[in-house]
Amino acid sequence: SHAGTVTEMAAKAFAPREVNVTGAGGAGYKTVEVIKGTQDVYVHTTLIKKWDICAGDAILREMGGTQTDLRGDEINYSHELDPKNEHGLIVTMHNHEEYRQKMQATSNS
Repeated sequence: SHAGTVTEMAAKAFAPREVNVTGAGGAGYKTVEVIKGTQDVYVHTTLIKKWDICAGDAILREMGGTQTDLRGDEINYSHELDPKNEHGLIVTMHNHEEYRQKMQATSNS
């Protein structure tokens, strides 16, 4: 996500663990970094269009990873629905629910 919001939320959610936010463009690129293991989690806290996340989601799931919104709901890509995902995004290969709960608790506080 955009570094400012994510840096603050992640630092609060995962304290006292050190958090390093990598600035990079493109949701697909960030998802691939999680798949490769160079990042533990990709968090997006603002609105994102579904077409920006669908390809990464397909690859991630084939590799055994998980992508949901910050509420824990899977993203529905049906063309009959709104193309906007307004509930954040979290992408992981491991410990998805742990990361998601920590980020959700921070966003609710």
